[in-house]
Amino acid sequence: MATTYTISDLAKEFDLTTRAMRFYEDMGLLQPQRIGPGGRNRVYTARDRTRLKLTLRAKRLGLSLVEAKEIIDSYDSPRDTAPQLKKFLAVLTEHRKKLEAQMLDLQANLDEIRTHEKEAKALLDKAAKAKDNTKTKSSQA
Repeated sequence: MATTYTISDLAKEFDLTTRAMRFYEDMGLLQPQRIGPGGRNRVYTARDRTRLKLTLRAKRLGLSLVEAKEIIDSYDSPRDTAPQLKKFLAVLTEHRKKLEAQMLDLQANLDEIRTHEKEAKALLDKAAKAKDNTKTKSSQA
């Protein structure tokens, strides 16, 4: 018999809430079987576990759930994997470009902060020296 999992099993394994698991199901990323009275109990297969693992990996890469679903779903078809790999590569390339642009923005912000820090320190040093000069002149008088 194939290995199955409950919603709690997978939520615990992947450090998720059951609410998050249900959300992934609503998004079409997971498709558990329903058993019990009124289909209240969800039963996840090894396939669902793999899809969840891939979904979380895609999230760590910064992909949206829609992008993750498109990529994961493309592997469900038994066709040639070249189109799936091309799609995956295109999504990754686009995401890398966005991250690189964000990194440039962050670097510019850091450079600006460093400049303001230097200016503030210089003004503090100038104020401290002026205060010292005033004390020295008043003690000489």
